[in-house]
Amino acid sequence: MLPNFTGIAVPDGHEPDRRYSQAGHALCNVDHLRELLGVSEQHPDGQQSWAILTDQPLRDLNTTVHAAKSCSQDRLDPIVLAGYRTAYQQMITLGNRQNPPPTLRTGKRGVIKKTAAANLLARLDRDREQVLRFAHDFPVPFDNNQAERDIRMIKLQQKISGCWRTIAGAEQFLALRAYLSTARKNNHPTVHALTTLAARDPSILTT
Repeated sequence: MLPNFTGIAVPDGHEPDRRYSQAGHALCNVDHLRELLGVSEQHPDGQQSWAILTDQPLRDLNTTVHAAKSCSQDRLDPIVLAGYRTAYQQMITLGNRQNPPPTLRTGKRGVIKKTAAANLLARLDRDREQVLRFAHDFPVPFDNNQAERDIRMIKLQQKISGCWRTIAGAEQFLALRAYLSTARKNNHPTVHALTTLAARDPSILTT
């Protein structure tokens, strides 16, 4: 998929997605928040407190970026951004202290297996530029939820009605869904968008 894509891809961290080297990459932070919550719930004793402390700065940074966008800014103040990056590094440092490299083998050969918390920490450290890209590059979203919403109705159609009988029918369905999705993203009411389409005057979406 997407062999010629040269924009910014925001995957869930699926490793094969990294093969598209011609595309820029960011990572979906909603998935990170979900994983951080999972780690903190598995360790209510506070042994993985770094996970709890990393969750809120990510949320706060997202709120700060949204506030800047609402004020028509195209970037964060460098001092503000530096403060968040420093906080991020502090959480990674704390996480490394709470997750020292494992030394006990299970009797199997090969690399000693790490915990889920340690693996998450390693990814957040290694891929920090992709995690924080939304704060450096405002067109990049905090998550990829919009993409999932765009394909949800397609998957729902398949689930309820099965596959399309003809290629033409599938193309018509996808064209209509794409049109309505574009209308919503440009703050055009769905009924109005359909009305202009029926009147053969969909140019309202480009004005």
